[in-house]
Amino acid sequence: MQCVTPISEMRNLKITISYDGKDLHGWQIQKNALTVQECFQNALKSVIGCTPDIKGCSRTDTGVHANMYVISMKTDHKITCERLKAALNRYLPLSIVVKDVCEADEDFHARYSTKGKKYVYKILNTEVRNPFCEGYALHYRYPIDVEMLNRASQAYVGTHDFTSFCTLDKREKGDFTRTVHSFSVKREGDFVYMTVQADGFLYNMVRIMVGTLLKIQQGKLEPDSIPDIIKAENRKEAGPTAPACGLYLDEVIY
Repeated sequence: MQCVTPISEMRNLKITISYDGKDLHGWQIQKNALTVQECFQNALKSVIGCTPDIKGCSRTDTGVHANMYVISMKTDHKITCERLKAALNRYLPLSIVVKDVCEADEDFHARYSTKGKKYVYKILNTEVRNPFCEGYALHYRYPIDVEMLNRASQAYVGTHDFTSFCTLDKREKGDFTRTVHSFSVKREGDFVYMTVQADGFLYNMVRIMVGTLLKIQQGKLEPDSIPDIIKAENRKEAGPTAPACGLYLDEVIY
């Protein structure tokens, strides 16, 4: 049952969640697969008796995780923010948790109000895989030259047409220009983290960026090849799309 209420009586809520995407098929509802949106809407119906129109901050793919994901929702229900958070966490699966609920300005929109996002790609860089990391990090058994890849990755920073780093389908139309504010490659113990912050991202953009850096690591692309790949505006020039398991939406910036 949908909620239908005069606009003047509506509250606008900002809901921040975190989720383990290993067994979920991304954010957006699909006909034959379980998604974050479906789980969240089912929980809402159990709590307030109907399903308001909710907006997610981003599309995420099957297997991608989120340390921070933001939802906006307009409702006339009088439940307090703290009670809504507690009630939703009671009905949501263990793979999804509500971290915060607060009142937002009337014009706040989870997606269109964003100023940028930060993603982290996690790589387990050990000879032998760790079964407890399956689905949560890419296992890469060969040595990674973190300093070399960090230098190479700086070519991503700036305002560019990222056509070469986008999977083209019906999702992407129009302008492929994005501004990358920062990109870093760092090691912490057995893990290598590739972190990128930008004003927005194209479909599979981060995963292709990571795949291109790993192709440089393998010696199949030169360390200084990224500027030419960007200029080519041709997906075939970049590296493969890295697996979804290592990708985390880490922060949504408003």
